Amino acid sequence: MTAVKSVRTELVRRLRRWQRTALPIGQAALAAGLAWLVANNLIGHPRPFFAPIAAVVCLGVSLGQRLRRVVELVVGVSVGIGVGDVLISAIGSGPWQIALVVALAMSAAVLLDGGAVIALQSASSAVLVATLLPPSSTGGLNRMVDALIGGLVGLAVAALLPANPITVAHRQGKVVLGELAAALRGLADAVAERDGVQAAAVLTRLRTSQAGIEDFRSALQTGSEIAAIAPIRWKRRDELGRYQAALVPVDYALRNTRVLARRALAALRDGEEVPEALPDVLRCYADAVDQLRTELAEGAEPTKARAAVRDAARATTAATLGGGGFSMRVVLAQIRSVAVDLLQATGLSRSEATAALPPLTREVPPA
Repeated sequence: MTAVKSVRTELVRRLRRWQRTALPIGQAALAAGLAWLVANNLIGHPRPFFAPIAAVVCLGVSLGQRLRRVVELVVGVSVGIGVGDVLISAIGSGPWQIALVVALAMSAAVLLDGGAVIALQSASSAVLVATLLPPSSTGGLNRMVDALIGGLVGLAVAALLPANPITVAHRQGKVVLGELAAALRGLADAVAERDGVQAAAVLTRLRTSQAGIEDFRSALQTGSEIAAIAPIRWKRRDELGRYQAALVPVDYALRNTRVLARRALAALRDGEEVPEALPDVLRCYADAVDQLRTELAEGAEPTKARAAVRDAARATTAATLGGGGFSMRVVLAQIRSVAVDLLQATGLSRSEATAALPPLTREVPPA
């Protein structure tokens, strides 16, 4: 029974993973077929294999930078075919000829200051010329045209049948903000219980959080591209813009929380006095992060999250959170920095966010 349940769980997991990539797979398949149709039936190329290849590479299952990829494909194919046609016509085909052609094609791509796609496409095009497709008077030009057709068809399919640019942003934003909220709550519990082991565990987890930020950044880049080239997705640009405005401040909030966790751990190990209000402030920050995640997912202006951060930040003064030890003073500074980061993530400028914090120390009026 346990084995059957395990198989079912694994099957469900794989089906869900396939569902997340079903649209890109369908786009790539449709673009490949259409690219062949256009190059073969409309343009009249007898074997336009570069057209579907270019369409698939242009789209890919993982999206991003399609416009640049089309240019790189055409340049890469042109370099590879040019080098292959010239050399294979002169030296023939064989193992050492193939090695030489690939080395020279990739070197030419690198010298042109091309990216990885240009270099790899140059190499693969040169190999095809050297092995399966002997040089001809028109083959080189036809193959360049096929690559251009494939790239343009790929772009057209992406524009007419686009993915939802918000879907991946929601998923990655939920992960990153969830990690931040969990870290703040974990620190609150560790400080309240004076548990150095738990604080160390929070710090260890925070040190792995950068990968989530990079995934979030990639998702937003992909979403921006979709929203730019797909007319039916233009209305999602405002929602995407809120996520984009939150990305860098949330990254900074995670980094500052990492420093906060390190100094809190040091304070606990050194036996420094912990301000009584500190755990509650951290939990209020975590609640605000949850509210930010909810409002971004709903496509709403994160006003409630902003108000929650402001309320929590009222306690970030030396009188409330100041401690006698060095580490606790650093913790206070980091808590104020996290507040600024979170307020910026809700749409405030840095100056507005800084102005929203209470004075660190309150001056006593002269008698």
